[in-house]
Amino acid sequence: MPERDLTFDNEVGLHARPAALFVKKAGEFDATITLHKAETEADARSLLAVLKLDVRRGDHVRVTAEGDDAEAALDALTELTGQL
Repeated sequence: MPERDLTFDNEVGLHARPAALFVKKAGEFDATITLHKAETEADARSLLAVLKLDVRRGDHVRVTAEGDDAEAALDALTELTGQL
């Protein structure tokens, strides 16, 4: 299963607008995408689940994807993270 480690350097992490953009981008892929922070994980397609992770500036999150377009999904989410 492909995975990436992402660091959120934007001012608010994955709060409100950035989280909504992340969830929207994750929803564009068929792959099952999961965010992992410490011992907690969240479905990347669920805004509430992503917000509950409480990802703040400087936090490191592992993103895993499983499915035919897993690598493309991780590439897109990695690129988006750099733009937030």
